[in-house]
Amino acid sequence: MINEVPMLTNVTNEAASCMQVIKHPDKSEWKSLLARPTFDTSSLNDTVSRILTDIRQEGDAAVLRYGEMFDKAVLKELRVTLPEINEAANLLSEDLKEAIHVAAKNIEKFHVSQKFETKKIETTPGVICWQKAVGIEKVGLYIPGGSAPLFSTVLMLAIPAKIAGCKEIILCTPPDKDGNINPAILYAAKMAGATSIFKVGGVQAIGAMAYGTATVPKVYKIFGPGNQYVMAAKQLVSLRDVAIDMPAGPSEVQVIADETANAAFIAADLLSQAEHGADSQVILTTTSEKVIEQVLSEIQVQLALLPRKEIAEKALKHSKAILLKNNEDIIELTNEYAPEHLIIETADYIQLAQQVVNAGSVFLGNYTPESAGDYASGTNHTLPTNGYAKAYSGVNLDSFIKKITFQEISREGIQNLGKTIEVMAENELLYAHKNAVTLRLK
Repeated sequence: MINEVPMLTNVTNEAASCMQVIKHPDKSEWKSLLARPTFDTSSLNDTVSRILTDIRQEGDAAVLRYGEMFDKAVLKELRVTLPEINEAANLLSEDLKEAIHVAAKNIEKFHVSQKFETKKIETTPGVICWQKAVGIEKVGLYIPGGSAPLFSTVLMLAIPAKIAGCKEIILCTPPDKDGNINPAILYAAKMAGATSIFKVGGVQAIGAMAYGTATVPKVYKIFGPGNQYVMAAKQLVSLRDVAIDMPAGPSEVQVIADETANAAFIAADLLSQAEHGADSQVILTTTSEKVIEQVLSEIQVQLALLPRKEIAEKALKHSKAILLKNNEDIIELTNEYAPEHLIIETADYIQLAQQVVNAGSVFLGNYTPESAGDYASGTNHTLPTNGYAKAYSGVNLDSFIKKITFQEISREGIQNLGKTIEVMAENELLYAHKNAVTLRLK
């Protein structure tokens, strides 16, 4: 049975209350234990569908109307002008601009290393096959700009899109009530290679990029995170109008720790995800009760100092510290949970990491915070959540590429392979397929 305890030895009631502490849960209860937080979204799809329908039918007029309704911005023009983009550099500190440059360089270096190399393969004498990687011509990037303007996401999406050779990189992000875009977003967008930027947020941004309007071009694939309305919109338009990067939801992290870990580091890692939103989830897994005690105490110390304390507290209410018997159970539970972010802070982290098969991005050792991947180490921070890491990769260079196959068969090749094709086609009762080969053999 799951043994929920409100307090461990030497942990205050206040500290223990920030996360559920669960000792040695039975495997039959893991599924319910690892359930992500759910919220009432009964009216969400109806609202999203209505907005999308209006945008499909009315175009820019609907986009402007919903922008005024949701972002409180009265706009005359959706496109960000070149003077606005150029002015952004003057509004940022030199430290921030330097940080963006360093992060961009690392992201570029890591994603360039993923370039596909074409190889021609002779599968049968006279039969040559190969693939060519081609950038998706038109991609749309959605960048949230509400409580936290995610200029880092601009780098994570626009840089690989440019490396892939995407011809049009369309970026949509919500304006503030005065109709302005966060200057860090504009600065990053210019540096990373966005070709057009629009003052459009929320569902209306997804609809505009999916259907196209007089101002916003229609794209072939949409990327980027967002709230539950944005996620619902992406999934709805992906049914027939446009491709999307992946299903996604609230942010999450799991930490695997032993007694060699630093409790303050662990607490900071957990809080870094908890502050994303009230629907975020953080999980601590360990074989040590002492680690749980220390981490819970550290969480309270650090939580009190956070500007986003109230948001983090809400996330912690449906987060858990799980005590397990051994590392084998921890790895099994981890692969079942399939976390978006996985941090392994143990003495044998390399050995444990080799056993991980379901995770979005893995951070190894005491000095590798999840924040590094969010910003500047070079890896991509757009990752599968809600267990989708069992089947999806995070965004990478291939996300912006399609691969076209080619084949060339010589006279010798069709002689060598023709009989095989004829037999297979005939047994599938597809005689025109067989005849296409037979004629050539004659």
